[in-house]
Amino acid sequence: MDPYSSELGAQFGIAGFILMLAVAVFYIVAGWKIFTKAGKPGWAVIIPIYNIVVMLEIVQRPIWWIILFFIPVVNIVISIMLMVDLAKVFGKGTGFALGLIFLGFIFYPVLAFGSATYEGR
Repeated sequence: MDPYSSELGAQFGIAGFILMLAVAVFYIVAGWKIFTKAGKPGWAVIIPIYNIVVMLEIVQRPIWWIILFFIPVVNIVISIMLMVDLAKVFGKGTGFALGLIFLGFIFYPVLAFGSATYEGR
């Protein structure tokens, strides 16, 4: 057995963790900015379940929809609907909504740091 194989595995594990942490921080910062643009507290993005409640408030959907996130397959449909609504309340169209759904790592920061303003409905 190669004595360096476990060391190499540990290095990849550490690098993977750092990458995962960087991606998480990236999405937290973008979400924080989106929440503050909508007049909601930015810190809400880091609180599980509450961040969905705040997102429902931003897109002006009923709070009871939180239950739908716990139903398999339905949660996917509801998430897509929320992304479409999120694009609309920031004055963006269906194409931008598709970008949020399929290329979120590009479109979330564009929404967060771009010129889009919260318009509500």
